[in-house]
Amino acid sequence: MNDRQTAFRVLNRIEKNKAYSNLALDAELRQTEENTASSAFVTALVYGVLERKITLDYILSSFLTQPIKKLRPEVRTVLRMGVYQLRFMDKVPASAAVNESVNLVKYNGCAYAAGLVNSVLRKVADAEIVYPEKTDTVQFLSVRYSCPQALVRHYIEDYGTENAEGILASSLGAVPTVLRVNTLKTDTAQLQAELAAEGLETKNGKTENTLVLTSGGAVEQCKAYRDGLFHVQDTASALCVQALDARPGQTVLDVCAAPGGKTFTVAEQMQNKGKIIAFDLYPHRVSLIETGAERLGISIVEASAQDASEYLPAYANTADRVLCDVPCSGLGTIRRKPEIRYKDMGFIDNLTLLQYNILVNSSKYVKEGGVLVYSTCTLNRAENDLICDRFLRENPCFEKLDAYTTLLPHKDGTDGFFFARFGRKAK
Repeated sequence: MNDRQTAFRVLNRIEKNKAYSNLALDAELRQTEENTASSAFVTALVYGVLERKITLDYILSSFLTQPIKKLRPEVRTVLRMGVYQLRFMDKVPASAAVNESVNLVKYNGCAYAAGLVNSVLRKVADAEIVYPEKTDTVQFLSVRYSCPQALVRHYIEDYGTENAEGILASSLGAVPTVLRVNTLKTDTAQLQAELAAEGLETKNGKTENTLVLTSGGAVEQCKAYRDGLFHVQDTASALCVQALDARPGQTVLDVCAAPGGKTFTVAEQMQNKGKIIAFDLYPHRVSLIETGAERLGISIVEASAQDASEYLPAYANTADRVLCDVPCSGLGTIRRKPEIRYKDMGFIDNLTLLQYNILVNSSKYVKEGGVLVYSTCTLNRAENDLICDRFLRENPCFEKLDAYTTLLPHKDGTDGFFFARFGRKAK
C-alpha cells in the first residue's frame, strides 16, 4: 500500500499541477526515504502509467459507462495504476492489483468509487487487450504506443511509417543509464572495478570511455560519483561532442551548456587544457555547470549567465569550436520524459525562430577554419535539417563538413538526436 500511495501522490501531482515527472518523483522519494527495491517499484509504476496513459484510457473506456474524463482525478489515477499493474507488470498478482487499488481509492477520499474500481479492474483482469485495426495506421500506433495522433502523424511524415513505429516502440520501458568515464581521474577498467565494489554492475558502452549500468542502485549516491570519476550522459550526446573534435589548448564556446554534460566531456577530451566558455540563460543552471566541473576536477570552464539568442560582440571570431545545442521540443527524449509526448505540437513553431537565431549568433564566434556544431535532442526535421539547410543558404562563409546525423532510438540505441557540423571557410 505504501509504495502505491507514493506513486499515487506523484501521479496525482503531475495530473493536477502539470508537474515534471522526474522532479515530482525525486522529491517524493526523498521525502519518503524509500529503500532501493521500493523506489524501483514506485519509479516503474509512475513512469509506466505516464507512458501508457492513452493505452490505459483506451482499455478502461471499454468497461466504463461514462467518459474517463468525467471521473474525479483521484479515481482516474487509481484506475490507470490498476490497469497498468494488471496488463504491463508481470510480477504483480492480479488479486493484489485489484485489492490494493480498491484500498487506494478508499484511502484517498473516494470510498464511493470503491465498487466501480473493483468491478472495472476485475473485468480488465479477465479480458485481453484488443487494439484498433492496423488498417487505420495512425489510430493503431496511437493506442498501441500511447502517443497522440498528431505526434504519430508527425513521425510518419518526417521519417516514414516503419521508423515511426520503431521510434514509438523505443519510447516505452526502461532506459539505459550511460556513464561517461572522467579520463582526467581514471580509466574505464578502473571505474568499472570501483563501481562493482559498490554493487553497481556495468558493461562497456557503444562509444569510447563509456559504461552502461546493468544492475545496481542510483549512481548519484555512490562514492565513485562523489569522487568525480564519471558523469551521466547518453550515448547520443557523447557522439555529438565527438563530432565537435575539440583538442587540447583550443578555445571552445558552449552557448546553451546547462546542466553541463557536454561541457564536461569536451573538457575531458581537451585533457583540461585550453578554455571552455559555457553559457546558460539562468544563473541557477549556471551553478549546475560550476558545481559539476568542480566535482569532476575540471578547471578550464568559465561559466556565466548569457542569453544565446543575443549576439555578444566580445566573442566574435574567438573560438576554435562552438557547440550550439539549442533549446528544442525534446521529441527524441520521450522515453525519459514521457509527458513530452502529450504536449500540443503547436509550441514547436516558436522554437524554430529561436533556434535559427541562436545558430546564426553562434556562427559569428567561430574563427576562420573553426568548427560549428548544431544539435538538438529532438526528432523533427523542422528543428533539424531544415534549420541547417537555411543556415547554409544564408551564410555562404560556412560549409557542411559531413552529412547531417540523425540518431534514431530503435536503430542506434540512443535518445533521438540530431547534429550537424559546419566549417568556417578561410577568406
